[in-house]
Amino acid sequence: MGKRAGEDAGPTRRALLLAAGSAALLPLATPALATSPAASSAAAPAPGAAVPEPAEPPLIHEDYAIARRSFHTKLLRKGPAPDKGDPLTPPPGAEAIGYRSGGLSLTAWVSPGHDDAKSRRPGILVLHGGNALWHGHWDLTTAYHKAGYIALMPALRAENGQDGAFSGFYDELSDVLAAAERLRGLPGVDPDRIYLAGHSIGGTLTLMAAQASPMFRAAASFSPNPDGRSFFRRFPEDIRFDTSDPREYDMRSPICFAESFKCPVLILHGSSETRTDSVIRLTAARAKAKGLDVRRGVIDGGHTSALDGEIPASLGFFKGLA
Repeated sequence: MGKRAGEDAGPTRRALLLAAGSAALLPLATPALATSPAASSAAAPAPGAAVPEPAEPPLIHEDYAIARRSFHTKLLRKGPAPDKGDPLTPPPGAEAIGYRSGGLSLTAWVSPGHDDAKSRRPGILVLHGGNALWHGHWDLTTAYHKAGYIALMPALRAENGQDGAFSGFYDELSDVLAAAERLRGLPGVDPDRIYLAGHSIGGTLTLMAAQASPMFRAAASFSPNPDGRSFFRRFPEDIRFDTSDPREYDMRSPICFAESFKCPVLILHGSSETRTDSVIRLTAARAKAKGLDVRRGVIDGGHTSALDGEIPASLGFFKGLA
């Protein structure tokens, strides 16, 4: 799966991307990757006030899907995603396919057999880490292909030179849901068996999608950060929204809407990823207190090396529910 870097080694995310190039399973953005003060101060915008840090992320009882209908993020700076990514020509074993999100025409990669209506198979939407799509990300789908799933991996707005403005989790979620609908409508996919998995930033978007829509049979999130305040404190260069509005953080924080999960969810992270352990535990505890099937676990390894155990665990989770 390519060379992997440890979470506490100290390089910035940008340096890791430049060093790794298009190698498989890049060590992409996560609160477990250290960001140097020099890199943060050079790249960070200053929209609104400083990141608020309450003692504990608030628990909001409003359903997340309903909350999204009335909330619109206020972007103070509009532009492309922070990471460059690879050209959107598909890697070996994938085909390019278009999908629409609002007024945007976007690109995804999909596994072969998606157009075979004679043998409908379960579909899985796989969300990449970082803020761009790299060819190596497609390796995340390999085990799902072998298990009989049709996999679709979308590039989101403002990524890889696509149209749209980067918002940091929020408007990108609309693209995730649109890509899921595209997967659901493919001739070779059983629309009643749509699953979801994601790593790092894709892991956080996985949690948000499972809260925003009932279309998924189950979801597996690898190395997410459910607390937006914690994430953006660590990566202030990714902030584009008005930080003076606490709701901007709430709407990017699955931990705040832990009572809104609409399918069974498995949250996993590596044993060396200690910074996010407490917020993952609290997210699962809040969901369980509401009677929801949200499970958490720790897999031996780091931010990317743990994927060797996390992906098989997700397949076992999905199979157990089926």
